[in-house]
Amino acid sequence: MSYTPSNKVRIVTAASLFDGHDAAINVMRRIMQSKGAEIIHLGHNRSVKEIVETAIEEDVQGIAITSYQGGHVEFFKYMKDLLEENECGHIKIFGGGGGTILPDEIEELHNYGISRIYSPDDGRHMGLEGMIEDVIKNAAPQPPQGGLSIPECWNKTKVLDEVKDVRVIARLISLAERGIDYSDLLKKIFVVSDSKAPLAGVGGHPVLGITGTGGAGKSSVTDEIVRRFLTNFTDKTIAVISVDPSKKKTGGALLGDRIRMNAISHPRAYMRSLATREDNTALSGAMQEAIDICKAADFDLIILESAGVGQSDASILDYCDVSMYVMTPEYGAASQLEKINMLDYADLICINKFDKAGALDALADVKKQYKRNHQLFTAKDEDIPVIGTMASKFNDDGVNHLFELLLKKIETKTSAKFGEYHFAETAKVSQAVIPSSRVRYLSEIAEANRGYDQLVKEQAEFASKLYRLQGSLEIISQSETKNPLSGGKGASDVLQKQIDFYTEQLTPVAKKLITNWPNKIAEYQKDFYEYTVRDKVIKLPMTTISLSGTKIPKVVLPKYKDWGDILKWQAQENVPGHFPFAAGVFPLKREGEDPTRMFAGEGGPERTNRRFHYVSVEQPAKRLSTAFDSVTLYGEDPDQRPDIYGKVGNSGVSIATVDDAKKLYSGFDLCDPKTSVSMTINGPAPMLLAFFMNAAIDQQCEKYIIENNLRDEVNKIIESKFKKGELPFYTGTDGKPVLPEKGELTGDLPKGNDGLGLRLLGLSGADVLPADVYEKIKANALMQVRGTVQADILKEDQAQNTCIFSTEFALKLMGDVQEYFIDKKVRNFYSVSISGYHIAEAGANPITQLAFTLSNGFTYVEYYLSRGMNIDDFAANLSFFFSNGMDAEYSVIGRVARKIWAKAMKYKYKANKRSQMLKYHIQTSGRSLHAQEIDFNDIRTTLQALYAIYDNCNSLHTNAYDEAITTPTEESVRRAMAIQLIINRELGTAKNENPNQGSFLIEELTELVEEAVLAEFDRITERGGVLGSMERMYQRNKIQEESLYYEHQKHSGELPLVGVNTFLNKKGSPTILPTEVIRSTTEEKELQINNLKAFWKRNEDKSAEMLNRLRAVAINNGNLFEELMETVKYCSLGQITNALYEVGGQYRRNM
Repeated sequence: MSYTPSNKVRIVTAASLFDGHDAAINVMRRIMQSKGAEIIHLGHNRSVKEIVETAIEEDVQGIAITSYQGGHVEFFKYMKDLLEENECGHIKIFGGGGGTILPDEIEELHNYGISRIYSPDDGRHMGLEGMIEDVIKNAAPQPPQGGLSIPECWNKTKVLDEVKDVRVIARLISLAERGIDYSDLLKKIFVVSDSKAPLAGVGGHPVLGITGTGGAGKSSVTDEIVRRFLTNFTDKTIAVISVDPSKKKTGGALLGDRIRMNAISHPRAYMRSLATREDNTALSGAMQEAIDICKAADFDLIILESAGVGQSDASILDYCDVSMYVMTPEYGAASQLEKINMLDYADLICINKFDKAGALDALADVKKQYKRNHQLFTAKDEDIPVIGTMASKFNDDGVNHLFELLLKKIETKTSAKFGEYHFAETAKVSQAVIPSSRVRYLSEIAEANRGYDQLVKEQAEFASKLYRLQGSLEIISQSETKNPLSGGKGASDVLQKQIDFYTEQLTPVAKKLITNWPNKIAEYQKDFYEYTVRDKVIKLPMTTISLSGTKIPKVVLPKYKDWGDILKWQAQENVPGHFPFAAGVFPLKREGEDPTRMFAGEGGPERTNRRFHYVSVEQPAKRLSTAFDSVTLYGEDPDQRPDIYGKVGNSGVSIATVDDAKKLYSGFDLCDPKTSVSMTINGPAPMLLAFFMNAAIDQQCEKYIIENNLRDEVNKIIESKFKKGELPFYTGTDGKPVLPEKGELTGDLPKGNDGLGLRLLGLSGADVLPADVYEKIKANALMQVRGTVQADILKEDQAQNTCIFSTEFALKLMGDVQEYFIDKKVRNFYSVSISGYHIAEAGANPITQLAFTLSNGFTYVEYYLSRGMNIDDFAANLSFFFSNGMDAEYSVIGRVARKIWAKAMKYKYKANKRSQMLKYHIQTSGRSLHAQEIDFNDIRTTLQALYAIYDNCNSLHTNAYDEAITTPTEESVRRAMAIQLIINRELGTAKNENPNQGSFLIEELTELVEEAVLAEFDRITERGGVLGSMERMYQRNKIQEESLYYEHQKHSGELPLVGVNTFLNKKGSPTILPTEVIRSTTEEKELQINNLKAFWKRNEDKSAEMLNRLRAVAINNGNLFEELMETVKYCSLGQITNALYEVGGQYRRNM
C-alpha cells in the first residue's frame, strides 16, 4: 500500500471521548501523516463546535473522529449540521468507534451525509493502513469549495459566532499556500470586516514573532498570552499563525500546536496552522501573505509562532515587529548561549519550564549573555528582558510578568495600545509536586527492596548452615553418648563454635521466625483462628468439609525442615495477613462477604438504582460499582446541545446534583459495614465524592428523625420553606413519583429498596436538624462510610484521559480530600483508587501496568508527605485497581504489588502494619472482550477471575461478555457475577485461601515480575520520576508501543485468539450484533435536564454566593474539599467545574 495524494490534504483528527480512543486516534493520525497528509490533531474530549471551528479556520478537507458508544449518532449528525449551517458542507466527516456503532446506525449516518463510518469488519478486510488510505483518497480536495475559490454564499452568512469571517480568511491563506493569485479576492475581506486599515507594513496591526527550540513550550506560552489578551481586552481580536515542519520523506506534517491551546476556541480569536512544505526552514513560504491577510482582516494583534529552530535561525525577524525567544534551562554549557543568534535580536527572552533543575543559574547565565551581546554591562539585572516562566502552571506569575513586558515592548516599537489590564487571583498550588530533593524516590524504593531481598538471601544461607551444623552436632553428640571413649568431643566443640558464630550472624527477627515456626504450624492446625481488626475479635474456622467428608484446610503451610527454607519462605511469602503479604493482607477471608462487585451505570439515577437492587438482592454484602456517563466524567451538566444530549445517561449514569446521588444509592445504607461503593470517576472526583458523602450523611439524618419521632417537627420546617410539588422526587418503577408523606413513602420502589435516602431530596439534614445534632451525625457517618473513588489523575494523564483540571490543581484537590479524611477520621473509605486498569486498556502489558501503577502510588505518597501528612495517617486510605488479562504475569500481579508495597512501606517509609497492607481491586480485561464470538468472552473472563481469586484480591469485577458491543444487559451482568460466585462458592480448590503458594511457577514468576517492576522504577527515575517521565511522554509512548505490538501480533496471527483470528466459525466469525441495545431514553434525558433546571431554580439565591466562597478558598489555599461538602448542597456539577476552571485552570492536552 503506497497511496500518496497529489494535492495536499489537510485533516482534523480528534476523539470525542477518552480511554483507548485517545491512543487509537494518535496511531491513526501518525499513519495519515506518513501518507503525506497534514494533520491538525485535537486530542480527546472535543466538542463538535471546537472540531468544526478548527476545521473551518484551518480550511481542511476532512475530519476524522473516533467516537465511543453513547451519543455517537447525535455527535456525527450535529457535526454535519454545523458544517452545513456555516456553508462548509464540502468538509467530509469520517469516523469509527468499534462494534458499538451498529450497522443500522452506520447506514443512518451515511444517509445523513457522513462520508464513511468504519466498522471492525472494515478493519479486518481493509487493515488499518487500508482504512487510512481510504480516508485520504476520499478527503482529497475537490474544487470549488475544495480549495480554489471563495463560494458566493460565504458573503451572505455569518460563521459560527466568530467576529470575523474565518472561512474567507482561511481560504485566502490556502490560496497563498498553493501559489494562486488571491489579490482580487482579498477585497472581499473589507466587505466582511468593514476594515479601512491599509495593507501590510504600516502600524496598527503589530506582529509578535515567537520562536525557540523544539519542545521549549512555545505553544503553551502562546496560549497563555492569548488567554490573557482575550480576558483583559474584551473588544480586541487576535490571530495566531503557527508553523510546523513538513517531513521531507513523506510530505506529511503534524500541525501540533492547536492541541496545546485552550484559549483559542473563542469568537475573537483566529488560528491557522501552516506546514513549512519544504525542508530546512522554520517558516512557511506563505508566511508574509498569511500575515498580510490577517492585517487586512483587521486583527488587533497577530502572533506568529515558528517551528522549533536551531541556534543559528533568526528568520522570524523578517516578519515581525516584536520578537520573543522561548528556551528552557536545559541548553547545555553556558558557552552554548554564545551561539544563539536570537539572543542578539529578541526583544524578550522567555526561559520556560522554570521548575527544572538549574533554572536560576540559567536565568543568570542568559542575562549575562544578553548584557554581553547588547553591551549593557552596567544595566541592572531586573531591567534585562529575560523572564523565567512555567506556562504549564495556571496563571503563572512569570507569564504574567512576561505579558506585562510584552505589551510595553509592543507599545514602544509600534505605538499600539490595547487598554488597561489586570491579572485575576487564582488558586495557590505548590511549585513542585515532588520536592527536588526527593526525585529519586522510586530508585530509593528499588534499592531498599533489593537490599531486603539480599539480606533475606544471606540470612537464609546462615540459617541453612546452622540447620546442617545442628544436625551434625546431634549425630556426633549421639555417637559420643553411645561411645564415650571415641574421642569425638573435639568435633562437637568445633561444631558448637561454628553454630555460635552463625547464630550471631542472624538478625533477631530471623531467629524469632525460625524458633517460632513450630508454634505457627500448631496455630494453623487448630479448628479456629482468632485475630483482631479495629479492636474487634474475629473468630473463623480453619477448615471446610467437602461432600466426601475431607477436611480441606483454608491455609496450608509448607513442609520444609531446613531452617534456611523456613526463613526464606516466611520472609518472602509468609501466611496470609503477615508481612510481606504475598498471599493476602488478611489472615482469612471474611465470611459472608465475597469479593464480588455489583456493576451498574445507565440512564438516569433511578434506572441504575433499579439495576443495583436487581443484582444485589439477597446478597449478604452490597458492593456497588458505579459507571458514570461521559458528561459526568468530564464535569459537565446535562444539556440540550446535541453532542452533550446524546451522551446523557449512555455508557454510564447521569449524575449532576447531590439529589441525583441520593436517588442513585437510595435503599442502600451507605454507613452499613456490609455496604461498599466504588465510583469510577476521575477529573470531577472531589465533586462526586462530596455528593456521595452528603447522601450518606443525609441518610443517617433520616434514620435519626424516624428513630427519635421527629417527623412532625421536620415536616413543619419543610412545609414552611417549600411549596407542595417544589421538591424533587424519585421516579418509581411505574413511572410515577415516589413521594414522602409525613415521612412515609408512597409509590413503587424497586424490590429491595426501602426508600432510605429519598425523604430529604432537595434538602440537607442541616436544613431540618439543630446544628449540633447534624454535626454529630455527620462526624459519625464520615467515620463509618465504606468505598473508594478512582480520582487517580496521574494515570489519566498517562492513559485514559478524563483529566479536566490542570495537573497541579487536580493533585491539590486530591491532597485536600486526603487531608479532610485525616481530619474527619475517615478510615474506611479510600481517597484514591490508583488504577492500572486503564493503563492496560490503553495497551500496556502486565509488567508495565504494574510498574506504572505502583510508581503513581508512590508519587501520591511523596506528594502527601511533602504536604506534611504522616505516612500512617494516609497510606491505608490508598487502594489499587488492576486489570487481569490472559498473560502468565497476571497470575502474580497482586502478590507482587503487595510485596513491593509492603517492603517499601516498612523499610523505606517506616510505616506501620496497616499502612503496609496493599488492598486492590481487579477487573477482568476489557481488552480481551472481542466483538466476534462474544460467547467465548465468558471463558476468558472465567480464567481471569480464577487468577484474581487464587491471588486473594480484595474485590473483583467480572466484565459482561457483551461489553465489547454494548452496555451490559441485566442478563449479561448476572452471568458475569455468576462466574465469580461459582468459583467462590462451588469450586473446591477455592475453599483453600493460599492455593498459589508452593507452586514453582508462581514463585519463579513472582521473582521475575518483581525485578522487572523495580527495573522500570529505575528507568522512570532516570527520566525525572513519574512527573518528569510524563512530561517526556515516556509512559504514553511505552503504552502505545505495547498496544501496537499486541495489535500486530493479533493481526498476523502470531498471537492466537480463538474465534477472532483462529478457530473461526463457518461464517468467518463476523462481529456480533447485540440483541438488546442499552441506551438512555429521550424521557430520561429530558427528566435529567428538567431536574437540573429545577435544582438551579431552587438554589438561585444561594448558588452564586457558594461558588464565590469556593473560589475564595482556592485563592487562599484553604481545603477545597471541606468547602465542596457545602457547595454541592446548592450547586450542580457543571457550575462547580466551571468555577474551579477560573481559579485552577483547565487541563492542557498532550500529543
